[in-house]
Amino acid sequence: MQVILVVEVENLSDKAVFEKHLKKEGFTPVVHEPFTYEGDTTTHLFSTRAFILEVVEKGLKKSGFFTCKLIFQVGQNPMEAYVYDTLQECFIEAKI
Repeated sequence: MQVILVVEVENLSDKAVFEKHLKKEGFTPVVHEPFTYEGDTTTHLFSTRAFILEVVEKGLKKSGFFTCKLIFQVGQNPMEAYVYDTLQECFIEAKI
């Protein structure tokens, strides 16, 4: 299944480091769409969700940032929106 990932990040210190990490983990930038990435998965939805959150978190920590929000879609399944909680140092589901 195809994965589409959209990241909204504030004060990213090193975009090249961030994108290099995502590329290493199988996500490539979408042309003409800043901070939008695509990839493929063959695992279950829950495993894919955990993988994406872990990959983005590691990339952010490697490159330095202030805040981050993300949303993604796996195949035809849109997923919840997430925000990075700097106190807990992990992504949490964004609540409306």
